[in-house]
Amino acid sequence: MSIETLERLLVEHPFFKGLGEEYLSLVVGCARNAFFKAGDFIFREGEEANEFYIIRDGKVSLEIVSPGREPIVIQTLESGEVLGWSWLVPPYYWHFDARAIEPTRVVAFDGKCLRNKCEEDPKLGYELLKRLVPIIEQRLQATRIQLLDLYGTHS
Repeated sequence: MSIETLERLLVEHPFFKGLGEEYLSLVVGCARNAFFKAGDFIFREGEEANEFYIIRDGKVSLEIVSPGREPIVIQTLESGEVLGWSWLVPPYYWHFDARAIEPTRVVAFDGKCLRNKCEEDPKLGYELLKRLVPIIEQRLQATRIQLLDLYGTHS
């Protein structure tokens, strides 16, 4: 896939809607295509968080590992959704496991590359942060709901 095609893909994605052309070209410079087979871990809790992803095709489960138990699926993400925010929040470690449920194509963004660009241009950092905060809030709510369901009292 050419850079122009990646740029076109990103400009059409809701996460980047309204992002200035100058910022979009900076973001595209940190992007690449990636593929994960069903069952592949995209990242594991505690590993260094150096990327984030836009899911193009496929499904990914966000999971919490609990000793002595099966992983708890917090949320299942599908095409068009954004995966990963820990690349932007120090100390840059993943807080969940992410596993491809089926063959999954993503646009992967180099988090270190983007952090450097955000340091150079704080307006870009602010624009990305404004887009990520609702995703963080949504994931925290999904976690809360799963934990209430898991640990709630059952009559």
